[in-house]
Amino acid sequence: MNNLQRGWAACLLLAGHLLLAQEPLTRSSRAASPSVIQPEAWRIVELANQARAEAGAGALKWDPALADAARKHCLRMTAEGSISHRYRGEPDPAERAAQAGAHFNLVEENVALGPDPATIHQQWMHSPGHRVNLLNPDVDRIGVAVVAGRHGLYAVADYARNVPVLSQAQVEARVAGMVHDSGVAVDHDAKDAREACATDDGVPGSRPGSRSRFVMRWQSSELNQLPDELTETLASGEFRRAQVASCPAQGQRGSFTAYRLAVLLY
Repeated sequence: MNNLQRGWAACLLLAGHLLLAQEPLTRSSRAASPSVIQPEAWRIVELANQARAEAGAGALKWDPALADAARKHCLRMTAEGSISHRYRGEPDPAERAAQAGAHFNLVEENVALGPDPATIHQQWMHSPGHRVNLLNPDVDRIGVAVVAGRHGLYAVADYARNVPVLSQAQVEARVAGMVHDSGVAVDHDAKDAREACATDDGVPGSRPGSRSRFVMRWQSSELNQLPDELTETLASGEFRRAQVASCPAQGQRGSFTAYRLAVLLY
């Protein structure tokens, strides 16, 4: 599961007086439109996407779940007075994002205290760790919260690489399609593949002629390509049919999203 990663987390304290403050985004204001997103938070998103465009990175899309996680932590920072990525008794950024309903395989966070969104953005851009997070081409979602405190604006920006939420049938259909495109027929009956998916070893299939000659199990959040070993085996021309099955991920690390699969070849 080397594709499951945790990105940088960076803190920055900016001195300055309060210039602008509004209430943080409420749970009812979730649409990705500047008319319903907290103005200071949306300005940080705009500045981030301008910088990413200049750097050749894709634009970040607003993620309501990340924004909820950022808001909860931002309120905690305001109450504490100091800035941090984690306080006593609080989950880490990845756990907070997952609890809010985000699905991802990479998550990063910037936090700051400053006078206004433009200053916060510029300081992030001039701090190596913050800049890496903000310009990371591997992230594609963002959620931002800004809360006014006695010392200025507390800001949290959570960045993530989104993982689509798919049903078991959708996962199996996607993988089966890639197997079929390789020239190998896919069985409608996936009984043996389901058995294989639920175990870590062994070759299932007790019925006469049902025992497969190749088993591949893997876990990943990326479903746009098959593992190299499986691709090479399918291309060998030694196999004529396959079974494909998906099952709950096993030993999943932290709060990252992944799918577990098994492919049997006959």
